[in-house]
Amino acid sequence: MDKTLISADRLSVGYGKRVIVNGVEFEVKQGEILTLIGPNGAGKSTVLKTIAGYLKRLNGTVMIGDQDLLGFSEKEMAKKLSVVLTERIRPELMTCREVVETGRYPYTGSFGLLTQKDKEIVNTAMEAVSMQDFAQADFNSVSDGQRQRVMLARAICQEPEILILDEPTSYLDIHHKIQFFEILQGLAKERQMAVILSMHELDFAEKISDHVLCIKEGKITLSGTPDIVFIPENIMGLYGIPEKYYRKYFG
Repeated sequence: MDKTLISADRLSVGYGKRVIVNGVEFEVKQGEILTLIGPNGAGKSTVLKTIAGYLKRLNGTVMIGDQDLLGFSEKEMAKKLSVVLTERIRPELMTCREVVETGRYPYTGSFGLLTQKDKEIVNTAMEAVSMQDFAQADFNSVSDGQRQRVMLARAICQEPEILILDEPTSYLDIHHKIQFFEILQGLAKERQMAVILSMHELDFAEKISDHVLCIKEGKITLSGTPDIVFIPENIMGLYGIPEKYYRKYFG
């Protein structure tokens, strides 16, 4: 039986005392992909940042395995969970390989020196995302799609059980979106990781997700498998699309 790697129960997220999304509940097992969808400003990023431990939760629980998220130290969390956020990271004077190497820092000593094993893990991660030929390229000189693959390799280097991504394909063209999602699906299955991500590309979400959470106006409006979620009535309701426009552009 597949192990549940991360779960949330009656989770409320927000800023200060202001609740952005209430009643978030899910569980993600080994090898599964959970996707958050919903309109801009619905709170998807806030949910992701909270379950990653970046924001303080307002209520409820987030469990990593059978232990509350709050019970982990920062270094322990870095070995359990890796995050790729929307913000474009632009480290100065770093090669693509050096960016990926930072993913090994949770495992290094106080001097941050990489062992031979660490270097081999970096090599494997760069090969997994087909970026080995750009190892010495300046990170700021490569394309958005290549940068995103570098950041995914960095996340892989942490050897996490759980991978969280916030709109990871926002800056990518269709070719690189397909390439990215192929890599992501392969990682989930081969490494038995739990993947949680947000995205606006509903066609891709329908194909790669095991479970989907729909977020609108501060609450989870629907949760289920893609065959349950991706029917016209649900999508029209979630995004406020009149039927005539839905039929015209998606029908």
